[in-house]
Amino acid sequence: MALLTLLSTLYQSMGPIIPPGLASCLASAFVGDSKHLGAFRHEFVGTLLMIGFTFSPGKWIGRDSLVIAWIAHAIGVVASDRIGGGPHVNPSVTISMFALGKCTYTEGYVRIMGAMAGGLVAFPLYAALADALGLIRLGGPEFDPKDDEGGSAAGFSEFCAMVLLMFLIYAVNWELNFGKYHYWIKQSLTAVGIRYLIETFPRAGPAINPMLATTWYIFVHGDYPAHPGFYFAYWIASVTGAIFASCMYVIYAGGTVFGLTLPLGPIKGGAEVESSKKTK
Repeated sequence: MALLTLLSTLYQSMGPIIPPGLASCLASAFVGDSKHLGAFRHEFVGTLLMIGFTFSPGKWIGRDSLVIAWIAHAIGVVASDRIGGGPHVNPSVTISMFALGKCTYTEGYVRIMGAMAGGLVAFPLYAALADALGLIRLGGPEFDPKDDEGGSAAGFSEFCAMVLLMFLIYAVNWELNFGKYHYWIKQSLTAVGIRYLIETFPRAGPAINPMLATTWYIFVHGDYPAHPGFYFAYWIASVTGAIFASCMYVIYAGGTVFGLTLPLGPIKGGAEVESSKKTK
């Protein structure tokens, strides 16, 4: 009885400062007999680092220099990936990897929950750090539903940005080989690409990541988003973009999408066969 009283007291005292959804995200780390606990840890740590390293340029670093901000952002992308163990840090990217058979459903779920947990912890953590050090608080992606009632403009922006981001990821990870310095070059190109997309598709913040949009909203407003346009812009449009990109990649390189073979392609395989015929 005393233990229950203690737990109840702890819950009542800690409840108001624990972000909504954090407990369920943390509990998800042990799904599947903890088989994917390492993946959860990579996503959690990677997201913490990614937000700190890539949101601070322009706020804490390079406020008066766009060049320095871009360089700091690029270093942040590489550092968060390297230290975090190569996480996805993006639910849409994870769904694309699942669609292409690169991870199982359970692993994908655990990775998404790990990224969400990292985002829920990161924004209040960095806000407290900024206040303690007298720095400007980091911002986050958000669109005005009064200006875009259904989220269609924001959704289109997120869809296009996600499609291009996935094309970039496929290219630098699976199609290009930079030899001895492959990791460093492909991560640098990814960083430059992400920064370019941020500047090119600003309509929705931008997020180009459902986790960032949702965890930022929860940090600012203290609850889940209520406006349906939010979910359309940041989740439906983003995930649809990732799945569309997955289909395009399969048409180009072959494979399956959600275990299904598409009636088109592969273009890559067909080109190689045609080239082989011509050389004979």
